[in-house]
Amino acid sequence: MLNINHLGTEQRNEKTKDLDLLSTMEIIQIMNEEDLNVVAGVKQALPQIEKVVHAMIEALSNGGRVVYVGAGTSGRTGIIDAVECGQKFRGTYEFLGLIAGGYGAIVKAVEGAEDKKELCVEDLKNNNFTEKDLLVGVAASGRTPYVIGGIEYAKSLGAKTACVCCNIDTEIGKIVDYPIEVSAGPEILTGSTRLKSGTCQKVIINMLSTAAMVGMGKVYKNLMVDVMATNIKLVERCRQIVMAATGCDWKTADAALNQTDNHCKEAIVMILLGVDVNEAKEKLAGAKGWVRKAVEK
Repeated sequence: MLNINHLGTEQRNEKTKDLDLLSTMEIIQIMNEEDLNVVAGVKQALPQIEKVVHAMIEALSNGGRVVYVGAGTSGRTGIIDAVECGQKFRGTYEFLGLIAGGYGAIVKAVEGAEDKKELCVEDLKNNNFTEKDLLVGVAASGRTPYVIGGIEYAKSLGAKTACVCCNIDTEIGKIVDYPIEVSAGPEILTGSTRLKSGTCQKVIINMLSTAAMVGMGKVYKNLMVDVMATNIKLVERCRQIVMAATGCDWKTADAALNQTDNHCKEAIVMILLGVDVNEAKEKLAGAKGWVRKAVEK
């Protein structure tokens, strides 16, 4: 019999033992308080998070990818980040999210998939995982077999591994190179790790990918200068980004972006240095994509 009684995420929350007797306002107040507590708890793991950010930057700088693997809410959280990074930072192939049960499990639970180590190995092989990639296992419990299988396979190739877990001293944390473990504690609804644990994971993964993208030169000041203009709102956002970065007016930003196919970086360098699009591309290439380095040389 599997013993999960030692896991903090499986304990009953003393504050909500009579949850079914509480008013709606009382329920959501407690949920708000508990979420704030778990977010505050992430502070203790900042040194661990920093190490994983550096590992991400190293992998990406050497032609590798960041590959999240998880089951259920954990898997979906990794996929959300991977998809968003592709669009926000022109890193379509640099981030990948895999979930136990395949992509159909994003919208409908695939029962039992998380219990099979070999499924993650198959998923990684099918996505050409190599020793250059960084595998990040996302598991609230810290014991998910699907995730463990992926970590073991990644390590067999010589790839670096990390984890995001919501318990301390976990099985997964003991086998990865860079563990991130935060005690999310008992859920408001016992065992429902889509709640506080899900919040905790999202907060951490937001930190990981955002700080890594800053470290890859995808940001100028606090502007998202590598965003892909894939809809009307983002086309306009590109103009606002260029205006904020250069102090130019809308017409100038629009003209520059029309020449660069809506690449904010190139438009910013064009305007700040007074060069044409080809020279802007050369300046950015020489600065390895960093706008600040390109314009300050």
